[in-house]
Amino acid sequence: MERFEYKITKHSSDTFEKIIYFCSESGQCSINEVSKDQTRILTDILNTQGSKGWSLIQIFFGKDGVMLYWKRRIQDILK
Repeated sequence: MERFEYKITKHSSDTFEKIIYFCSESGQCSINEVSKDQTRILTDILNTQGSKGWSLIQIFFGKDGVMLYWKRRIQDILK
């Protein structure tokens, strides 16, 4: 039987200068506003956790930052 563990990580909006879901005060959003540096920061977070066996389940963006939900298979030690 497969078993899993889960974790949630939070990343402050200070981590990201501007990303698509952090729109202007007038509510205008554009993919063109996301710089390569910002996508690299998110890519680094995903790759770091992925290298530890974590798989991203969900990501939520808000005005205060980003919350990521992770899942990882637990090895059955009773085998």
